[in-house]
Amino acid sequence: MTRPALRLILLGFFLISASSAPVKKTQDVNIYSFYINSTVTSRYATTIITSRVANRLNESQEIFFEVKIPKNAFISKFRMTIDGKSYDGVVKEKADAQQQYSQAVSQGQSAGLIKSVGRTLEEFKTSVNVAALSKVTFELTYEELLKRRLGKYKLLIYAQPMQTVADFKIDVHIHEKPGISFLEVTGGLSTNDLANAIKTTRADSDAWVTFYPTREQQTKCKDCDKNGLKGDLLISYDVERQNPYGEMRVSNGYLVHNFAPSDLPRIPKNVVFIIDRSGSMSGKKIVQTRLALLKILSDLSEDNHFGLITFDHQVDLWKRELIKATKTNLDDAKSFVQEITARGATDINAAVLEGVNMFKRQPQAGSASILILLTDGDPTSGETNTERIMSNVRKAIESKFPLYCLGFGYDVNFDFLTKMSLENNGVARRIYEDSDADLQLQGFYDEVAVPLLTDIQLNYIGVSNLTQNNFALYFNGSEIVVSGQITDNNVESISTEVIAISKGSKVTYQNTVTTKDVIDVPSEHEDFVERLWAYLTVKQLLDKHVLLEGPEKEAVKNEALKLSLKYQFVTSLTSMVVTKPQEGDVEVADKPTEGKESHRPPVSSYPPLPPGIGYGFTAGSGLPSLQLHHDASGRRGQQGLPGPPAYPGLPGPPDFLGSDDDSEDGFSGIAYAWTPARIPHRPTFVAPTHSAVPAVGNNRFLLPADGQPKPLCFDVPLPHKLKLLQDSALGFSMNGESMASKTGFQQIIIHYKTNHHLTINTKSINYNDGQNNVQYLWGQEPSQHDQEGIILILRDNEMDVTIGNIRVVIVLHKKDGDVFLWPAVWQQPKDVTLAGILGKDKISYEEIQGSTLKIMDNDVKASWDEMTDYRFPSAPVVRCWLVPFQAVMNGEISDFTVTHL
Repeated sequence: MTRPALRLILLGFFLISASSAPVKKTQDVNIYSFYINSTVTSRYATTIITSRVANRLNESQEIFFEVKIPKNAFISKFRMTIDGKSYDGVVKEKADAQQQYSQAVSQGQSAGLIKSVGRTLEEFKTSVNVAALSKVTFELTYEELLKRRLGKYKLLIYAQPMQTVADFKIDVHIHEKPGISFLEVTGGLSTNDLANAIKTTRADSDAWVTFYPTREQQTKCKDCDKNGLKGDLLISYDVERQNPYGEMRVSNGYLVHNFAPSDLPRIPKNVVFIIDRSGSMSGKKIVQTRLALLKILSDLSEDNHFGLITFDHQVDLWKRELIKATKTNLDDAKSFVQEITARGATDINAAVLEGVNMFKRQPQAGSASILILLTDGDPTSGETNTERIMSNVRKAIESKFPLYCLGFGYDVNFDFLTKMSLENNGVARRIYEDSDADLQLQGFYDEVAVPLLTDIQLNYIGVSNLTQNNFALYFNGSEIVVSGQITDNNVESISTEVIAISKGSKVTYQNTVTTKDVIDVPSEHEDFVERLWAYLTVKQLLDKHVLLEGPEKEAVKNEALKLSLKYQFVTSLTSMVVTKPQEGDVEVADKPTEGKESHRPPVSSYPPLPPGIGYGFTAGSGLPSLQLHHDASGRRGQQGLPGPPAYPGLPGPPDFLGSDDDSEDGFSGIAYAWTPARIPHRPTFVAPTHSAVPAVGNNRFLLPADGQPKPLCFDVPLPHKLKLLQDSALGFSMNGESMASKTGFQQIIIHYKTNHHLTINTKSINYNDGQNNVQYLWGQEPSQHDQEGIILILRDNEMDVTIGNIRVVIVLHKKDGDVFLWPAVWQQPKDVTLAGILGKDKISYEEIQGSTLKIMDNDVKASWDEMTDYRFPSAPVVRCWLVPFQAVMNGEISDFTVTHL
């Protein structure tokens, strides 16, 4: 019995190849589906990456799965599903996992790959042997708490499938109770033609980002080629901050408090830069260091004091005292910086102690002091024992100010810098040797450039097991996060007190909130606060573990281990063990340590089809599809061809399935009044009747607003047959017939050119190309059809249709016993307004006064209302400005109706 072992590292990158030998032809392995779904609730992100792969050979082969995830993330779940059977990863203590690993290695098996990738990513790789003409599904889940830096939270998603994928989706949903103040999507996957595949929707406390590129578009990004996507999406956002006490949320007996006040005076700053100029800093490093220092000096304000220290085997001071940042002094300092050259050895101990002495010789009351050390190597001169250096520095600083250590490159002893920073209330950051190293240095300084509070203490009544709740400094653009367990779940209120030092004075924030005001977490994410608490607790315990010795160190380790095992986090104390189907093979996955390499060696069945319906295989997709076959005379009824061995066949639809037609005469709607006389030459639209959800007898549509967080919405009375979308140049049209008196549509038909017709109802989907039919049933095996520029992808409750540069998704909803369809347009030609109800991609408006909006130069009365956004399978409830139909559509409803679908 063989036991190949593997290790884990971690973002959203997939590499699928046929073997570890030279890669076989791409058609041998088909990634037919690739999803990344990320949900962010109060900054806590849970991301699920799912890849479905088909082995298209007539023999078994090894299929690899390789993923990159953020370094700060913890993997919490991994699953492989083969032939309907799932193989789950189990998180174990490292020692237990080591036994299984050692057994695998002893039998001559190689370990899996483990390494850090670039600046922000870790990589996880595994493989499995897949039988001939069979499929495998890989699913990886990881969790992270997004940190606020320079006023932004950033969610990074990376994708590199190594081939184009017909069914490719990235869905991101952000929910922030205070409201989302800013949203931006950048990254390599947002460039060129791919920008049109990105859709963003904002609605008060929620934002959605979708990325549905077509196969053709997947070759068009900056770094893309014929092998498909290669790049990242970087989603940046911030939240509204109207409450100076911050934001509190409670769920399942846990609390999280986000504290980030901004309306505070800046505290004067004292900063000493300690710059390594040893011989190893020569060349590009010292040039980039000089560039960064020159820019940082230019950004100092006149109420700041600063010092410059350079060191090799000896320590030199620009000035012995802290100097005020006047223009004259800054000019002198810049001249000094220009002359810094690399030479000699590295005496870190003497240099840092001299920086501490500068603060001691000239204490500045009412200010914040910061030491910043930049070095690229180990101490090689003076005191070289790192333990004694840390002890000397700790005794000298006496917890009076923080020490930030910047390690330049990979030769630096980063563990030493990390521990020394943590011991002195600072952090360590690696500066990567690259063309933008000077920008990395400047970016770090910008994060600590504006102190707003010092000596911050956060206290809570009725909350225990708190994460860190005292902080030396709070900087503008950052955020303090504290979480804990509520001691009494029956408590009706929670009291908080924040005590800190602002500019020259003590400030206190006191607040009491009732639990009913903060228990508002959606049921599907009700455990997110608990998991956030566990994540943050484990992170902070691991930091403490670095600093402590003896019994205290062991106790902290045991607590971190217990939580890691309970919540199935892959941390530096745990490993994930995956038992694979091949004779019990195992893989062991570990989380790597920053700057270190691994210590381990590298390493369905379906019922038969009814008469007249055959099983087909869509060329190039690896997915089954249903086809109706005809004999030479065009009559249906001949048995279809059998499927390949791995797919005995799919359940077929009946000979004909019509739409559910339960319509009845008459309709109820809303009335609109148009009173152009209020403002000369400018019509005013009266707001529709307010309703928390669209009144029975209306379909309510959402219309995202360009540059505005609040979308618009409008009602269309039932019943109706609507022109939903039309592109005459492409020969495309989509029409829909509503339910008789209920929300949604009972039938949607898409026409392309003269011979392609797609009919979708609540039971089936029928595609006719003028000669043949392809039929699907809702709920059947996911399927694809690709023919003459038309791509159809059937998922559980979605029919994804791509024709040219138009991509629409028809969602099947089942709610309270009702079944209905809803259309969503996820891509359309850039800067082109198409005809139809859904033809407008976005609209601009301006809030004038109260509930009056200016839309297309018209004053429109609106009401702030709610609606269910059925474009998403989850059907979230969002807030929107409800406006009359005529105000946004430039016409009457009759202009958008059709007599025949």
